[in-house]
Amino acid sequence: MKIGFDVSQTGAGKAGCGFYADGLIRTLEALDGAGNDFLLYPAFGDVFWDPLCATATYATDNPRFRRLKPPASFEESQRFWAKPQADFDAHIGNPDLVHSNNFFCPRGLKKARLVYTLYDLSFLADPSWSTEPNRVGCLDGVFRASISADWIVAISEYTRRHFLETFPHYRAERMRVIHPASRYSLDAPDPPLPERFGHLARSGFWLSAGSIEPRKNHRRLLEAYTRSRSPMPLVLAGGKGWLTDDLQRDVGPGVELTGYVTDAELEWLYRNCFAFLYPSLFEGFGMPVLEAMTLGAPVICSNTTSLPEVAGPAALPVDPMDAGAIADAMQRLASGEIGREVLRNLGVRQAAAFSWEASAGKLLEVYGECLREPRIDWPRRG
Repeated sequence: MKIGFDVSQTGAGKAGCGFYADGLIRTLEALDGAGNDFLLYPAFGDVFWDPLCATATYATDNPRFRRLKPPASFEESQRFWAKPQADFDAHIGNPDLVHSNNFFCPRGLKKARLVYTLYDLSFLADPSWSTEPNRVGCLDGVFRASISADWIVAISEYTRRHFLETFPHYRAERMRVIHPASRYSLDAPDPPLPERFGHLARSGFWLSAGSIEPRKNHRRLLEAYTRSRSPMPLVLAGGKGWLTDDLQRDVGPGVELTGYVTDAELEWLYRNCFAFLYPSLFEGFGMPVLEAMTLGAPVICSNTTSLPEVAGPAALPVDPMDAGAIADAMQRLASGEIGREVLRNLGVRQAAAFSWEASAGKLLEVYGECLREPRIDWPRRG
């Protein structure tokens, strides 16, 4: 097979979509493509643009993984993807199939099959969690996928069910759940103490990680932290998202906003926090919970959407709408009523059920089925 693979969000500032695409393509390369050839698209679609896509997105010297040259500007990329040229397949390297990984659903494919990664439908669950341009872009991509994708890969069973409830016209047998996995390993050497976190005591701080945006529920977490009266600081690690510009004014004593952290810095924080807090209102998967469990952090997380699927019996579940319940869980863990070591061991065991090798193997099966099965006769692709 010749597979066109979207790596547009795998650059230095990557978040959920980028980590998923990056984890899969790295594992596929470790398998040397399993005999397949890959075309890597450093720019993909007319909504997302990484100004450093020509140099910072995933690249390799492996001859089976060839990067295509990206457009020179966002405007050029928008024209290229939004208004496909005649014989568009040839312009993107004549792939047998194209795998979209960033919510954008390509148009203009005449021969290539289309595999689409579905992350979540949070933009439909509560429009106030996102900006209008983001909602419009995500909805356009997901709706187009519902009428033009040959196969859809959902990152959780919850996301798969939510999609089929929202778009019941899509054929359920053409969907497959392929979970993400952690980029970290407890067997790796401990990372050095980052200089900017030298003031934090090992096992002496609470941690929450993720983009600063409304559905991550930071304001309710701040309220819970105040109610808990914990003497340990609360570290909020994550880059600035949207609609939270005034969060800083709600930050009281003991709370530290780090901004974007490197992979090594985040690994140190996971390994050395007293516990990881993730009272998110909605998740398509919840990668930070899996990463925290992988590195032995006891976890308190929401009991909603996909998070029970990820955490299983290994986390202390809370109602994310109830700041008092979050504070109570923190107090029970801090007092020793619930054993940290018990949660830690359960989490490491639960995290071991997820692996990039297993996910890449399932993805290769999807690619094979996609090419063996007849194309769905959609009113497609123009």
